[in-house]
Amino acid sequence: MSETSRSSLLKARAIQALWHLLSHGSPATLWRLARCLGPLVHRFSPRERQVTEANLQVAFPDQEASTRRRLARDSLRHSSATMLELGLAWMAPPARVERTIRAVHGRELLDAARAEGRGVIVLAPHFGNWEVLNFWLSSHFPFTAMYEPPKLDALDPVIRAGRERMGASLVPTNPRGVAALLKALKRCEAVGILPDQEPDWRGGVFADFYGRPAYTATLLPKLVARTRARVVTGVARRTAGEGFEIHFLDADARVYDADETLAARGVNASVEAVIALDPAQYQWEYKRYRKTPQEQQDDPDHRRYRLYHR
Repeated sequence: MSETSRSSLLKARAIQALWHLLSHGSPATLWRLARCLGPLVHRFSPRERQVTEANLQVAFPDQEASTRRRLARDSLRHSSATMLELGLAWMAPPARVERTIRAVHGRELLDAARAEGRGVIVLAPHFGNWEVLNFWLSSHFPFTAMYEPPKLDALDPVIRAGRERMGASLVPTNPRGVAALLKALKRCEAVGILPDQEPDWRGGVFADFYGRPAYTATLLPKLVARTRARVVTGVARRTAGEGFEIHFLDADARVYDADETLAARGVNASVEAVIALDPAQYQWEYKRYRKTPQEQQDDPDHRRYRLYHR
């Protein structure tokens, strides 16, 4: 084993041990830890702080700067909580994880679709704790989701085991995975899609997200066009110190449009609607506007249109 491989294995084992330790913590304990960790991330991680603040400037331009700074701090606190809660979602006894879910709103949307003989596409943005959402969905429905292995290879079996332990089927982010999603929908099952993850240049279109063009995946309209699936947005909203509440909302009607750009706008509008539940719980530190229309058009001056400069 090379020195690099040995180092990666040791790092993965240390992370796994930390997740296992944290899996014993209650939501209240993990939230108290996040309240300590969040301010440190805000102070000592300039990349996360700057991207968060840049995204919030786009989303809420009419807010006072002091209000956005407070929201940025709260957002990084919630992002810290999500990382601390991974052990809970993946490794704690299922009955204990189930008890942390205090309420489920909108389940009737999924039940009605399946009663009608339709599959369900769940848009699951990076809001609250999406691993708890995966836990609940795969506990109550046949559920398939795309999965991209982590950069640290040695963590792959740990993460995969955590996500699959309640019966979820993970498929690759390639044509074979898309085919598996289509088959699941035709069996009237539920599938999960990350609607706010930037695709490569072949897999998306630009559509407004809070009024600024964001490169958005076109996988959803392709799935809708070939199935009768119902589209909902799903999140696990953190009730700080108590647990989680699952919310399912009907997606914006434009997601069913045959025009991929209109459908992508519907996807982004659906994400905006769930963010409104509690803006601090969205993962604003993700570079949602990394790609620009000017870059796609090979504008030689495209760099000056970038929102992020680091």
